[in-house]
Amino acid sequence: MKSYTTYKSNNNVVYSCKYHVVWCPKYRRNVLIDGVDERLKTILLDIAAEVRAEIIEMEVMPDHVHLLVEVDPQYGINKLVRHLKGASSRILRSEFPWLKSRIPSLWTNSYFVSTVGATTLDIVKQYIENQKGV
Repeated sequence: MKSYTTYKSNNNVVYSCKYHVVWCPKYRRNVLIDGVDERLKTILLDIAAEVRAEIIEMEVMPDHVHLLVEVDPQYGINKLVRHLKGASSRILRSEFPWLKSRIPSLWTNSYFVSTVGATTLDIVKQYIENQKGV
């Protein structure tokens, strides 16, 4: 099995913090279609780069988003997810006005997050990649 135990660092922390994150549009509506999905991927990659997080794997389904992401523990997964969801909602709703008429807000307030260790990283990565066929 390939090892992904590479460590990153900031000024005072050396870390390897990887998370599997899933969230859905409000009412689990199938709105991540017709170009919204591709634009969302670009937005999420841009935002992650801004905050020095790394999206290792990503899949956008019509009614939910899967990410495998690594983030600085001092920044925090909660802050990252809030930033990803908030900024992407604002940008997508301005670029795709039909989203405003379909649902009152783009994302639900909730999300799923699970830590991913070195031994389960390949399994989670493969699971997210396999979501394409679902």
